[in-house]
Amino acid sequence: MTLSIIADIGGTNARFALVKKFEIIAQADYEGKNFETITEAAKQFMADHANGTQPKIGVFAVAGPVDGDEINLTNIAWKFSCGQVARDLKLESLEVMNDFKAVALGILHVRDEHKKTVHAGAGAQNKKPIAILGPGTGLGVASLVYAGNDYIAIDGEGGHVTMPATNMREFKIFEQMHSKYHHISAERVCSGKGLENLYAAICALDNISPDETITAAIISQRGRDGSCKICAESLDLMCAFLGRVAGNLALTLKAQGGVYIAGGIPPKLGDYFLNSRFVDEYTSKGRMSDLVKSIPVYMIDHPSVGMVGLQHRAHALTKDL
Repeated sequence: MTLSIIADIGGTNARFALVKKFEIIAQADYEGKNFETITEAAKQFMADHANGTQPKIGVFAVAGPVDGDEINLTNIAWKFSCGQVARDLKLESLEVMNDFKAVALGILHVRDEHKKTVHAGAGAQNKKPIAILGPGTGLGVASLVYAGNDYIAIDGEGGHVTMPATNMREFKIFEQMHSKYHHISAERVCSGKGLENLYAAICALDNISPDETITAAIISQRGRDGSCKICAESLDLMCAFLGRVAGNLALTLKAQGGVYIAGGIPPKLGDYFLNSRFVDEYTSKGRMSDLVKSIPVYMIDHPSVGMVGLQHRAHALTKDL
């Protein structure tokens, strides 16, 4: 049976695995910042775990747009040629997809125990479009559309849509952010880095000296325990903004198959996220509020849903070889 190498390359971590038939026989995570190129990281994984075996097929997911042979990742300084990487790794073929396309493929195979209902709505409808988005280092967006006799995954760059402000406080926060960014996208406020952006902007707006050592994880913790009012507002806004974007996506796709929240941040927030302003903002769509209220939202609590998608894709590519 053909051996495959799969990889989920995010803005922070590079996760690799070797797959034979449908079994993961080795896997490991590496910090992307420790390697100059994706090839270097993949070769390190092979040296550490392949035991001299040579995979024939590669299926990689990357955090960035995939269009043609040349790939530029969004949140890490890696760029590469798909063809050159295949040659460097001695692969017979290499398929590269957007990381949230892999997440979308994984959504189809994640067990119910890894799904938590955020908003029940009227329940998911069979064969209807499904929306997927998730905040981590950045904000990923993808969709699933039923075609023929199965769903197909469609990648997108919806994390970079313009983020709307709906009240004067938000406008003023965005105005502060304009000193750093000429375009306030959803990712600038709905991600780990977005949480840090909100904290810095609120400090500047309120003339408060920021904690220069603060990180998204610290903001999240202090926001949840109430020990810092700036952190609390930042975390509250991030969840609200994510709900606003999710509602926009639900309307755009008429995603009656459901909206799935993936990414690393929501599961870590746990009950805070479930009780946040996410749902209020998600369903606040004027004349279309009743439609959005009918569309359920689920949170995916799975450590590597993208790898599940890649594993299924690799199996599909190799099962007849």
